[in-house]
Amino acid sequence: MKNIYKILIAFIGVLVVSCNADDVENRPVIDAATAPVLLTPKSDFSIVLSKETEKNVATTVTWNKATYTVPQAIINYTIQVAKAGTNFANPITVMSTTGISQEVTVEELNSALVNGGFVEKEVNNVDIRIRSVVGASGIPQYSNSFTIKATPYHVPLASSHWLVGAATPGGWSWDGDAETEFPLVAGQSNIYQVTIVLKSGEGFREFIKNDFTSGGNWGGDNSHNFTYYSGLGYAIDSELVNAGDGDSNFKYIGPTGSRVLKIDNVAKTITLD
Repeated sequence: MKNIYKILIAFIGVLVVSCNADDVENRPVIDAATAPVLLTPKSDFSIVLSKETEKNVATTVTWNKATYTVPQAIINYTIQVAKAGTNFANPITVMSTTGISQEVTVEELNSALVNGGFVEKEVNNVDIRIRSVVGASGIPQYSNSFTIKATPYHVPLASSHWLVGAATPGGWSWDGDAETEFPLVAGQSNIYQVTIVLKSGEGFREFIKNDFTSGGNWGGDNSHNFTYYSGLGYAIDSELVNAGDGDSNFKYIGPTGSRVLKIDNVAKTITLD
């Protein structure tokens, strides 16, 4: 009886292996047939991206369906961008989908452009195309491409502070990106530094947060003025004084020009170079 069981188990094993081999042999080979055709956006498309409109739709990308030798195959599409004229040597993925139309938000397009090394706050020529593939490692097909124009905005560091005031390039404004980003020094946790053109005889204030609206963050607990730092015993550069304007802002009294402003919260110093 034991021998019969052993023979039966061996037979079932051979049958399973045989079936699996047949499945592999009978599995259809999926080859490329026709590439997708990009329809929009076309080369007359131009956009200036902004932080304030980041949730808006920047453009809707549409294309004709790609085909493969197995009609029922699920096709994955990827929207790609690259610097114009590079023949997509280093393509950047905007997003992927199984559809043939995809809305792209301002934030999503801006992120792809910034990650792709496009110049912030300048008009860039951007090549855009569609990549199609079946499965994770199938044969890719590529659409035609168009060259669009896009101006990406700067993506600030979450840890940054901000400078606003008549002494700064943006004045007392939060519109667009008028405020000056005041970032942490790389590798530090409590030292801020920025190169900035300061206007002689004018004031400014440091702000801790930015909600990126034109209304700004004027709350008293969101800013540090001259008396805040002097009260904590900071050594403050002689070219920065109390503005005496009712808000005790900083007043810059040096010559108008490019300066390096540094607030070192470890050494408790505020310097201008």
